[in-house]
Amino acid sequence: MLVASYNVHKCKGLDGRYRPDRIAGVLAEIGADLVALQEVDRRFGRRVGLLDPKRIEAETGLRLLVQSDLEDGHGWHGNALLVRGEPLSYRRTRLNLPGIEPRGAVVAELDLGQGPIRVVAAHLGLNPSCRSSQASAIMAALAASSPMPTVLLGDLNEWRPKGSALGVLAPWFGFAPSRPSYPSRLPMFSLDRILGWPLGLITDVEAHDTPLARKASDHLPLKGRLHMNVAVPALPFAA
Repeated sequence: MLVASYNVHKCKGLDGRYRPDRIAGVLAEIGADLVALQEVDRRFGRRVGLLDPKRIEAETGLRLLVQSDLEDGHGWHGNALLVRGEPLSYRRTRLNLPGIEPRGAVVAELDLGQGPIRVVAAHLGLNPSCRSSQASAIMAALAASSPMPTVLLGDLNEWRPKGSALGVLAPWFGFAPSRPSYPSRLPMFSLDRILGWPLGLITDVEAHDTPLARKASDHLPLKGRLHMNVAVPALPFAA
């Protein structure tokens, strides 16, 4: 299964133009089965969704799993999920993450036809100490859950190999390979990550670097291969 994480920058390209059609085009290029998106809603005021879900589904086969309570919203603190086809099962929890700015994460348990999987979609804050607290909050939620293959996808805003949030996540997820994804025009910083538990769940992580991806957002998407045949330990996450 191919998974991806993409900060769509409110569908605003490097030319300053609002172009959700370009986001659909990048997603079509990737061809993933599961995508976590960040910045899919307006940041201030009424948090209206900025994507074109019908166009995305028509061009990619991906369906938007809406996380917002608003009729015209898409995400939870900007985080949304796209999946290929109709999940056999799906339930989700929305987390409010601590910090000096509003941040959140979605924890979804779903079955896309290859068995149950837990997906964490997150966009962590700009302050290092807040990122550490936010990662701890995510791990606390996982510690209270039953064992299940778990993939964490998102913009962690962490460029240091063993930065604050990555250090908190590492005992369970290991240190994800650094793949520069920001800024999209000349990628230098590995702000976006795909992590898996148990180790070996995720392989072949790389940035999706194409001419369209370099224009559509200020981040390049990150993609990786998810292997559902990895054995899951009997014990859940431990605090």
